[in-house]
Amino acid sequence: MEYPMTIFRFSYEGILPKPADEMSQWLLYKKVLAKKFGAAVVSLEHRYYGKSSPFKILTTKNLQFLSSKQALFDLAACRQFYQIGISAGEECKAALKEINQLVEKKFSTNETELKAMFDASQLQIAGDFLYLLADAAATAFQYGNPDALCSPIVEAKNAGHDLLDAYATYVKDYYIGSFGAKVESYDQSSLKDPSNTDRLWWFQVCTEVAYFQVAPSNDSLRSSKLDARYHLDLCKNVFGEGIYPDVDATNLYYGGKNIAGSKIVFANGSQDPWQGATKQSSSPNIPSYTVTCHNCGHGVDMRGCPQIPLNLEGNAQNCSSPEAVNKTRQHIIDNIDLWLSQCEGKGRKSE
Repeated sequence: MEYPMTIFRFSYEGILPKPADEMSQWLLYKKVLAKKFGAAVVSLEHRYYGKSSPFKILTTKNLQFLSSKQALFDLAACRQFYQIGISAGEECKAALKEINQLVEKKFSTNETELKAMFDASQLQIAGDFLYLLADAAATAFQYGNPDALCSPIVEAKNAGHDLLDAYATYVKDYYIGSFGAKVESYDQSSLKDPSNTDRLWWFQVCTEVAYFQVAPSNDSLRSSKLDARYHLDLCKNVFGEGIYPDVDATNLYYGGKNIAGSKIVFANGSQDPWQGATKQSSSPNIPSYTVTCHNCGHGVDMRGCPQIPLNLEGNAQNCSSPEAVNKTRQHIIDNIDLWLSQCEGKGRKSE
């Protein structure tokens, strides 16, 4: 079932109760809002409280990851990967969840054979290999090709075929083949090479923005081994001691959600997993638009869809709803026209 909006609820300092058991004052009005807007309600348990503690013994050392900042990172990660689930649809999401379970089971029993299935034997670090598999799925939605992923795996699941084989075929034929991803891009030993340009994005992640794509504790479409520790270890291993993302400084510099700027247009595709990392609500002189369609991915307002093969002219006709793309493009033009007229008006007055 698809919902027009989602209400994210962050739990209080305790065990996250089931909706039927929850005290009315905590959930009642959210139910009212959900009914009014036809929204889904997603609850997230606060890290360390309840069943979300990464440690059994709460020593001072073990509490180093308990902070409001880390809790907000959890919420951001939850939003991002809940978005992937929404983008996928129920059948595809169910298939991806089962694939993730099969991967984790196979990894624990025969890691070598599993890596060979995906032509990724060179990835010695477990997280690097699992990150490749997670990225392969997310990329289909991010770049406007959900059917390239969902059609074969849903078909395999419904026919009772080997889901792991079906996913391995998708990764090799589409993600590495058509899309052009490289296995070595996920290899930390390769990322340590100063001549490797794949280091660039990771350096910004590790020093500025902390876009750690971690697995949520429940209902995950990626391996549980892709946690904050994996990302922090990668930062240290690839770039050296003392490398840590200073997100506070980044948000202070740019203004966080109160962006220190004006006359900026934000546009997102409805299927883009990254939309949670950008501005999604309009404010004076900073409008935000979401282009909604089945294959509206990353940068759809400029690049059209699907984006593989890339169409340099941004043809919207390949989108399931070209009118949605064109409507947003017209909004962008209208805003630019308005802002230019305002600037011209000020210029004439100064003369």
